[in-house]
Amino acid sequence: LASEISDVHDIEEAFPHTLSGIREWFRWYKTPDGKPLNDFGFDGAVQNSAYARDVILHTHEAWKELRAGKRDPGTLWIG
Repeated sequence: LASEISDVHDIEEAFPHTLSGIREWFRWYKTPDGKPLNDFGFDGAVQNSAYARDVILHTHEAWKELRAGKRDPGTLWIG
């Protein structure tokens, strides 16, 4: 099965309605604690693995700059 799924959109083909179920779980899971429904960017559209990799790379570069003293940590503790 893993060989058939290389990106998030393959999940919908292999397991119909799974992505919408996951999205709804993340939308509602905090409401029992009295918190509001979660909102999602991109109008709730699922992003692909290329987008996820770009976010991870960007975040990692920002972290490296923070650790190197090239970014203001603000109130973050960076040990």
